[in-house]
Amino acid sequence: MSTADIDIASLRSWIGRTETQWDHITVPAVHRLAALLDRDDPMPREGDVLPQGWHSILFPRVARQSQLAEDGHPRRGDFLPPVPLPRRMFAGRRTVFHGSLRVGDQVTRESAIASVEHKQGRSGAMIFVTVRSEISAGRGVAVTEEQDIVYRGPPSGGPAGPSSGSSAGVPDEAAVATGAAAATGAAARNAAPAPPAAVWSRTCIPDETMLFRYSALTFNAHRIHYDVPYATGVERYPALVVNGGLATLMLYELLRTHAGAAVARMSSRNLRPLFAGQPMRLEADPLEGGARCRVLDAGAAVAIAAEVSWSA
Repeated sequence: MSTADIDIASLRSWIGRTETQWDHITVPAVHRLAALLDRDDPMPREGDVLPQGWHSILFPRVARQSQLAEDGHPRRGDFLPPVPLPRRMFAGRRTVFHGSLRVGDQVTRESAIASVEHKQGRSGAMIFVTVRSEISAGRGVAVTEEQDIVYRGPPSGGPAGPSSGSSAGVPDEAAVATGAAAATGAAARNAAPAPPAAVWSRTCIPDETMLFRYSALTFNAHRIHYDVPYATGVERYPALVVNGGLATLMLYELLRTHAGAAVARMSSRNLRPLFAGQPMRLEADPLEGGARCRVLDAGAAVAIAAEVSWSA
């Protein structure tokens, strides 16, 4: 499908549409996330500060079973615009922390469609939708966040490789514009010199169980994260795709372990997918007033790039 086949004006009419969601930061949910991250934390208590980044488990989109599409996502046209492209992927986010969230808080998220943009890449039309949200507790706004979602056409050719898009990452915009990522991604990774050692780092191998538990905790039914036949046979990935939110959350955990400072802002771009059963390396280098972070895939290519600034 080309851009000419998409009614961009109709999709842009959704800009400004809003929704309000409510949630509750419960002891069981926080306890389960700590276990997922393999932390030996004491049982959380009401009033405990929620670690930064853990707000990602809040406000799952709840749809009736009959309202799910083939890929497991809710059918479009309720809040998100009805983009007529089959693959929905997470492309990045910009998060600002104004205050803390606490266990026991009743929280509200006010969201609005901020923009709808189209691009024509080598693989066809791509629609980028940006959603801006404010998360509030009784003490006021605690987090503002912009999330970028990209919609793409169906996969073509053979299995999707590390330079293909997924809900965990898409090629950067320059690569999309030139169409170079798909043709040169593997060669560039093989030819690139090993990156210098990061000041803070950790390597882990997310397995199928970890992805399943995270999807269950976030009520995320996107089948590329837990359904191997669908991920490999329909969307043509080589394995299950690591949830982009999980990989970003683990960057927050790396900073929490080493930085000794609270994050004021994090801006991240998801550039390529990460796959279950393959090592991923979390890295961060402190800078004046912040840090430069990244998640590397099994071939040492940057899958997520992030910039962080510390609270004053």
